[in-house]
Amino acid sequence: MQNQKKRKSPAGKKPDRKGGLFPGGKRKVPATAQQTLPYREMYRDGVCRVADHYYTKTIEYEDINYQLAQAEDQAAIFDGWSACLNYFDSTLPFQLSFINHRSRPESRYSVNISMQEDEYNGVRQEYVEMLENQIAKSNNGIVRTKLLTFGVNVDDLSTARARLERVEADIMNNFKKLGVKSAALSGLERLELLHGQLHPGGNDPFRFSWDMIPKTGLSTKDFIAPTSLNFRFSRLFRVGTTWGASSYLQILASELSDKLLAELLELDAEMTITLHVQTVDQAAAVKAIKAKVSDIDKMKVEEQKKAVRSGYDMDILPPDLVTYSQDAKTLLEDLQSRNERMFLLTFLVVNMAPTRRELDNDLFTVSGIVQKYNCALKRLDFQQEQAFLSSLPLGHNAIEIQRGLTTSSTAIFVPFMTQELRMDGEAVYYGLNALSHNVIMANRKKLKNPNGLFLGVPGSGKSFAAKRELVNVFLATRDRIIVVDPMGEYSPLIRRLGGQVIEIAPDSPHHINPMDIDLSFDEENPMALKADFILSLMELIVGGKDGLQPIDRTVIDRCVRFMYREHIQHPEKKQMPTLQDLYELLCKQPEAEASRLATSLEIYVSGSLNVFNHETNVDLNRRLVCLDLKKLGAGLRTIAMLIMQDLVNSQVSLNFMNGLSTWCYFDEFHVLLRDALTASYCVAIWKMLRKKGCVPSALTQNVKVRPDRALCKAV
Repeated sequence: MQNQKKRKSPAGKKPDRKGGLFPGGKRKVPATAQQTLPYREMYRDGVCRVADHYYTKTIEYEDINYQLAQAEDQAAIFDGWSACLNYFDSTLPFQLSFINHRSRPESRYSVNISMQEDEYNGVRQEYVEMLENQIAKSNNGIVRTKLLTFGVNVDDLSTARARLERVEADIMNNFKKLGVKSAALSGLERLELLHGQLHPGGNDPFRFSWDMIPKTGLSTKDFIAPTSLNFRFSRLFRVGTTWGASSYLQILASELSDKLLAELLELDAEMTITLHVQTVDQAAAVKAIKAKVSDIDKMKVEEQKKAVRSGYDMDILPPDLVTYSQDAKTLLEDLQSRNERMFLLTFLVVNMAPTRRELDNDLFTVSGIVQKYNCALKRLDFQQEQAFLSSLPLGHNAIEIQRGLTTSSTAIFVPFMTQELRMDGEAVYYGLNALSHNVIMANRKKLKNPNGLFLGVPGSGKSFAAKRELVNVFLATRDRIIVVDPMGEYSPLIRRLGGQVIEIAPDSPHHINPMDIDLSFDEENPMALKADFILSLMELIVGGKDGLQPIDRTVIDRCVRFMYREHIQHPEKKQMPTLQDLYELLCKQPEAEASRLATSLEIYVSGSLNVFNHETNVDLNRRLVCLDLKKLGAGLRTIAMLIMQDLVNSQVSLNFMNGLSTWCYFDEFHVLLRDALTASYCVAIWKMLRKKGCVPSALTQNVKVRPDRALCKAV
């Protein structure tokens, strides 16, 4: 009797009746749920032996902003994704999995706002309930997971590991070029993922560790298998008590849209979308297309001969034949000269629901979406088991319904929608994602640069957004908050939260001395910083087209050093200097420029604008402080905002020494960027604020303030 050589089933293909995934010739009907699972062994490092010589590995990747990106950004992402697809050759089948599943209660995102020992726990509890309601209705507990599974056909495990690691590094590098974060899943993570798919609803916890296998004598399948699998129905199946239906996407459209996959993934329903992709060898694809072109040309010749015999124009050909000829030649040109490859695509959709009615509703919704893009959702008759098992992220495909597509046509199923932002810790609520409808929770203190800008046209809600963030920070943290408020919008809120409102006005009893200096800050040179501030202040006071001249700066710097000399030598005895002292020193200088500077300063010392020629008499030790500048005239408001920024810097430094973070809000910030020296001082201050645990925010409606100036761009 002749020995027959055992054939290997191609990777990602349905196994032959002889050999294939199951030993012993014909495929045995599985008697248990464990036997149904289409893999042999799962290893700790994430490698899975699916068949005798077929090994796979899975990469999970995060989302990036695509649907809301500009057209040129979308084109760049599309080109990058096409390059990722072209990386896979005919020996490297891969599977794209998009899993919408309900998360377990213990793993769902929760609000991290704890009660504190103050009188605002009632407000805090109400705010927590609002956030919990937003989280609950944002996505109905649906978690979206994106996976790429790839496999190799090799003889042994060591060779498979080496090759899979090399492919994994290349794929992750391609993702990195797109700005996509990715990570390879370990064996434990892959098992947990499979457990979630095999236990829909998210109620059954996953309990497994590798040391359980020798202790119990069980295999990995025993820890992830469902209680039952029922495939007796022709067009439905059951996993435990959950109903399911497997379908495939029939692509009828001549042109596909990149919104098809995105709309399917937006559904708040449990479903798994799977794309099994097998690359066709380039030489074989070109040869096959050339053969088709030759066949079509032969048919055209036959039609022309028939036309000549019948006595009508030989150029009149059947429309279908003309269309086929053009399409075949275009496809051949794409493969030969436009960096296109040929792929065989199997597009599966598996829906899961607790009841038949919910399942029918979900199927109706999905069918409506695909019909909108001139496609059809076809139920797989008597192939529910094969399709469900093919939807598991194992790289196993038992459905032979394939559609040939080029790189561009395959890449149109862009797997990116919108990037989620849900940070842990003392995160602040910023609203709902416009596409995914998930909450946006961010902790700016954890970012590389916490500086922020609230931009928008008048009436767009900049102040409301800042107030919402301010309230969230007040309720969720113990940080200090300072608001520079030129229009008096924040005073009622600050008073309601028990903060201190300091009104800066000609008739106000509150006074702030811009000449105050604190010499206790060791990490910086307070004298140099105060000199920079006074130079910026004098530039605003003097005004003019060119600002301060070099001689002006020299005179001012000399007076500043004289003014603070005695205070530096005896800080405990000497009172703080005021603008009066600076004015008197300028009057004593011999330069003509000094006289001009003193004359410019006179109105702020003894004239009608002498609001800041007093010693500081306010207490800034409250947790919330609002500096209200509403009653100041236009001539003082810009100067007041600069003085407030210097005051904020001093308070931030003091809080930092005490181990406290500070959130600062500067409304109408654009007025400080009009003059070069003032803008330079603002940039320097903002760079230092970040290093002192400060989270500064600027609010402005005028984004185009001197866009030619590099300092404005820096802010």
